[in-house]
Amino acid sequence: MDMEAQIVAALRSELQRQAAESGDALRLADAAPGRLRVDGSVDLEALAMAVAGAVAGGP
Repeated sequence: MDMEAQIVAALRSELQRQAAESGDALRLADAAPGRLRVDGSVDLEALAMAVAGAVAGGP
């Protein structure tokens, strides 16, 4: 998996985690291929950590 794919996967996973924990405060929906519709508040610090982990080779 190339770096771009790892980052995309990390972003998607973190956003899904946040959506699961937020009740209805954050909603996600698949849009066109390679796109995700996001409606609500996102924790940018947690999102940044997910990307940093993906780039550094973390979980």
